[in-house]
Amino acid sequence: MVGTLVSLIGCSGGETKVMSLAEMSDRTLTYALADVDDVVTPDAQGAHRFTVSYSVSKDGAPCSRFADDVTATFNGEPMTLVPGGASDVGGRADTCENSRAFFNYDPAAWGREPVGDIIVQLQDATHTVRLVLQGAKAKRQFTFQGEGTADRLRVGQTYAFLWEPATEVPGPIEVVLFREGGRAPTNLTATQEGGKVSITVPPNTPQANHTLTLGADLAGVVRECVGVASCDGGIFHSQDFLVSVVP
Repeated sequence: MVGTLVSLIGCSGGETKVMSLAEMSDRTLTYALADVDDVVTPDAQGAHRFTVSYSVSKDGAPCSRFADDVTATFNGEPMTLVPGGASDVGGRADTCENSRAFFNYDPAAWGREPVGDIIVQLQDATHTVRLVLQGAKAKRQFTFQGEGTADRLRVGQTYAFLWEPATEVPGPIEVVLFREGGRAPTNLTATQEGGKVSITVPPNTPQANHTLTLGADLAGVVRECVGVASCDGGIFHSQDFLVSVVP
């Protein structure tokens, strides 16, 4: 899932250096929007989260850490700061954990609200970083198309789902069918046209309850990137459907 964004690389003997935002202005700011609608754990940590993360120090350099005066906002609301620095994750004392900030959003609220830009701003006493993603604040979903319902699929039949908002074209869309109590998922062949994906339930699919998962990445549109060398990242959405496969 894209919402975690923790990078660990070699640094100078586990040394941490507190850096201002200006001192990190030569780095890349990576953004990730996670929108994971999991029927088993719908409120899993990080399932609906936006994260911005600084690239970590180069090999041999000290690990960077946010100064105490750094603040971060998401469309004017405070973000949670993870200062970063030397880390012993995995038993290594010479790794760097990247400095980052995240915002957990309410998917139900986003579903009621109009599509809008995401504006992230990090500040300290002397420097401002600003990222604007055009139209990125939207609750994404796959909507069942055609006759029948999404919870009852017939063997050999073809079904379609549409990514929303319809103004976006993700891809490629991946579709996985996991049988209840089964040992391994089945990757279904998907035909995609724009944001519409069509799947056919294979003839040998067991007639049982399954979880159908659709997922795709989407490149965001960076309208503004100020205060860092570059901004890069993406949006990920996946959605589960509880389905019964019938003859």
